Amino acid sequence: MPGHLAKGHEKLEKRCDACHSPFSKTGQTELCLSCHKPVAADRKAGTGFHGRSRDAQSSECRQCHSEHQGAEADIVGLDALLFNHARTEFPLNGAHAAVDCASCHADKSKYRNAPRDCGTCHKNDEPHKGRLGANCSSCHNEEAWRPIKKFDHAKTHFSLHGAHIKVGCSACHAGEVYRNMGKTCVACHGIDDPHGGKRGAKCETCHADSSWRDIQFRHEVATRFPLNGAHAKVKCDACHANGDLKRAVSRECHACHAKDDPHKGQLGKRCERCHSETKWRGQVAFDHDLTRFPLVARHASVKCSSCHKTKAYRETPTACVACHTDAFHRGRLGTACADCHSPVSWRRSRFDHDRQTTFPLTGSHRATGCHSCHKGQNAGNIGLPKTCHGCHLKDDAHGGAFGQACDRCHTTASFKMSVRRR
Repeated sequence: MPGHLAKGHEKLEKRCDACHSPFSKTGQTELCLSCHKPVAADRKAGTGFHGRSRDAQSSECRQCHSEHQGAEADIVGLDALLFNHARTEFPLNGAHAAVDCASCHADKSKYRNAPRDCGTCHKNDEPHKGRLGANCSSCHNEEAWRPIKKFDHAKTHFSLHGAHIKVGCSACHAGEVYRNMGKTCVACHGIDDPHGGKRGAKCETCHADSSWRDIQFRHEVATRFPLNGAHAKVKCDACHANGDLKRAVSRECHACHAKDDPHKGQLGKRCERCHSETKWRGQVAFDHDLTRFPLVARHASVKCSSCHKTKAYRETPTACVACHTDAFHRGRLGTACADCHSPVSWRRSRFDHDRQTTFPLTGSHRATGCHSCHKGQNAGNIGLPKTCHGCHLKDDAHGGAFGQACDRCHTTASFKMSVRRR
């Protein structure tokens, strides 16, 4: 016998035909592979060291693994310093290149049985306690266990956008809990909810993930009440009492502004007819021409309060004397001021005595004041006398001896000087 077999083969020492084929050196390799089936599978599939190494795949087994050198002989013949690990299923990259072989290859175990998953070797370094599975490479790399490479959160059920990108993992994954995380905003921000949950859990309806204070709710799209003018600056709670957004809110101005109504409801609830959303006060857009009293000439520049003494605008009288005290006529010509005066100028009279009455003014009559003939409270009545005697009775030097037909001798040019002669 050429020598004892290694311990692994010692049970075959009396069975030469288990490893040797008579008269065939190549047949020996077939016998080796019939026993070492995993190696045979690697050579056939091109996997593992014996399948990836060109020499190991094509050479005879005895060229590397010689026997009959004694029970203590190392027939594997592995030189750890010269072994090319890149020919295996696990190339040594990054920090793995400096790791001692024994760290992964346990003593007396076959090299091919060394684990290739991170968790088996790094289970003592794994802070997640297996809760994130065994695919450590999704966050870590071989260069160093830390720092963690950028995890592609987009591959999860919650993509990171806006301010979420800068948030540390532990801010959401407290206690290294990564699975079964809530996707709603309130799952993380419930403690920050200033509404106290009154507005539901759909925070994204109003807020954007770029900033918690970046309100993106479009009132004009989501509701039938666009926020224009000063309404755009009003806080939600001003209209939505107690933060209840689901409760129906009236769209009438009076519903919110009743307490601001100086008219006490006397002008109705259609505030928009006079007021705009830009400013409640100082920008009244009421069209007075649509009322029974259009503002013409000087009336257009008069302040509202000059005529509307109270907030009950509808009760304001339209007669001139209601605003214009008749200090000159003292009511003697009645209340139809518009017959003589216009809103262009109060002092400019437009009454034409020659055309509008049956008593044309001639001579001295034209320069006579109205009140000389129109006296008393009913002086505006058209039933005044048209005869000379009706006004000049006290001026009759004849004492009525010549009758009342004064115009037979006198003219309107001068009562005393102008005497008609026949």
